Amino acid sequence: MRFVTDEVNRLGIFFFYDKDGVVDDYVDTLLDGLQPHFSELTIVVNGKLNAKGREKFLSRTNNLIVRENKGLDAWAYKTALDSYGWEKLAAFDEIVLFNATIMGPVYPFSEMFSAMNQRDLDFWGITKFHKVPTDPFGRSPYGYLPEHIQSHFHAYRKSLHTSQAFRDYWDNLPAIKDYFDSVGLHESLFTKRFADQGFKWDVYVNTDDLEGFSYGPITYAAKKLIAEKRCPIFKRRSFFHDYQDVMTQAVGNAALDLYEYLRDYTDYDTDLIWQNALRTMNMADLMKNLHLDYVLPQSVGTPIPNNKRIALIIHVYYMDLLDKTIEYITAMPEGCDIIITVGSKHNMQLVKERCAGLPYHIDVRLIENRGRDVSALLIGGGKDLMQYDYVCFAHDKKVTQLSPQSIGDGFAYKCFENILASKEYVSNVIALFENNPRLGIAMPTPPNHADYFPGYTFPWGPNYVGTKKILSDLGFKDIPLDVTKEPVAPMGTMFWFRPEAFHGLLDREWKYSDFPPEPNKVDGTMLHFIERAYGYVPQGNGYYSAYIFSDRFARIEITNLSYELREMTKSITDPWIRPTLYQTTQAVLEGKRFRNTLLRIIKNIVKRTPVIGPTLVKAHAHQLELKGNDR
Repeated sequence: MRFVTDEVNRLGIFFFYDKDGVVDDYVDTLLDGLQPHFSELTIVVNGKLNAKGREKFLSRTNNLIVRENKGLDAWAYKTALDSYGWEKLAAFDEIVLFNATIMGPVYPFSEMFSAMNQRDLDFWGITKFHKVPTDPFGRSPYGYLPEHIQSHFHAYRKSLHTSQAFRDYWDNLPAIKDYFDSVGLHESLFTKRFADQGFKWDVYVNTDDLEGFSYGPITYAAKKLIAEKRCPIFKRRSFFHDYQDVMTQAVGNAALDLYEYLRDYTDYDTDLIWQNALRTMNMADLMKNLHLDYVLPQSVGTPIPNNKRIALIIHVYYMDLLDKTIEYITAMPEGCDIIITVGSKHNMQLVKERCAGLPYHIDVRLIENRGRDVSALLIGGGKDLMQYDYVCFAHDKKVTQLSPQSIGDGFAYKCFENILASKEYVSNVIALFENNPRLGIAMPTPPNHADYFPGYTFPWGPNYVGTKKILSDLGFKDIPLDVTKEPVAPMGTMFWFRPEAFHGLLDREWKYSDFPPEPNKVDGTMLHFIERAYGYVPQGNGYYSAYIFSDRFARIEITNLSYELREMTKSITDPWIRPTLYQTTQAVLEGKRFRNTLLRIIKNIVKRTPVIGPTLVKAHAHQLELKGNDR
């Protein structure tokens, strides 16, 4: 069946789900692009819908269904179809089912509808998933996953939707309890079922040339589909995809390629992506998929706009480190404000004397010796910092409990060299903020050398619950934290930030009594909760967090990470070094009960490194139980 005219009586059925019932602007943009092609629109929502979201949807249609969050998209579509009944549906030339897992349009949908109207088809979609020779879900009657139209957009013409076969399919749709059921019992089988009965199908974006390259080109070749095949949509999941799956199938470039192409070569407003991503996605997932780490030159700079207000706030405690501290201070642009906090009048006088003559506006402030660097920032600087465009926060650092002390000195070196490496480097950090208006905080990565490894790998420690509570107390109750995913935070509490991104933290009335007295515990106090909250308060304010490296230190970091990965892999896989771990790894390779095997590997690593503690095993056990439940 083809349409000889663009005047098509077309019903659009839009499925929407958001755990908080929020309708972000990308949804409006998607519907703005598609709705002109529908004679009628029905919206079906699983779960809740807030008042603003309800108002948005009702401004488009009176056909709004809000139902229990059961059956995922398949049963939402069935509910909408049932609300019409087959007799009424027969009046439509075409029925389109689509959902909020896609974003667009990158190109006008009119191009797509015009092209597909000319094709003699019974049903069609935008993209397809290629044949998978196995059945990972254990649901397929074929023993494999057939190639199929992806369920984010299905279009059924009258020749199909008035058939008894089609009606029987939806009248007898099996229960869909989770993602595996949805793909294994519905999405992957639908296309073949009706193709085998003689119904003709096709997709708008032909990816036959990518057969063998990827099962899901919309994920792993997204840029190619948009740049070369004028695909009008892309998947929201691209930006929070499970990175284990990413690394299994590719080198990790797909989401970054997609985002940068959209930003630089299309009219699609990428701020729509950030609005939704920062509200709903875990920062660790965004960090990995979008590679939110930047390597900046430290010998070639970028001009700094004259109208920008820039400050450094730095806490000085160790007078024997003052010369080195001042050396880093002089990396700041001349003429900017330098706020120096100290814990005694004696130190205050020393700092004033040593900083006299520096080409800055120097403000030395006396603070109480309680709360360490955290109170230095939040009380010593506090609301005063909200007047600036960009602020760097630093403090001198000496980890005295480590032996040799070069271990702690290495941590301090890593922090300073990646925030204040040189004047040129600082100018490039400021340019980074200027060029990325959603960037809220830029920081060095956590330490990963000596005694900091393998604690670097699991740095929540005893701080997850406390961090979540402090964020909630600050008014950020809905930030998507996850104890099984690494925190994205400045573990050395040195960083650059945009004060606007720190609303709720900087402009709160802090007291010294909010912080623990000295001597302080090593971990699990308010200081450590706030240290991790620094990475998430920006997200609550609509900004993302990023890691930054000077180009020189990046050379060191790459070497260190490569060495640690190689040595850890050897310790797991070399039978002469770790026979127990070798056996469990072999079991993984042979496919024997992956989850239990991985847990045994984790437990064995924990036994050899008791610093991690039993909390880790529980957390990862919980992760393995939940993995895969989120569509």
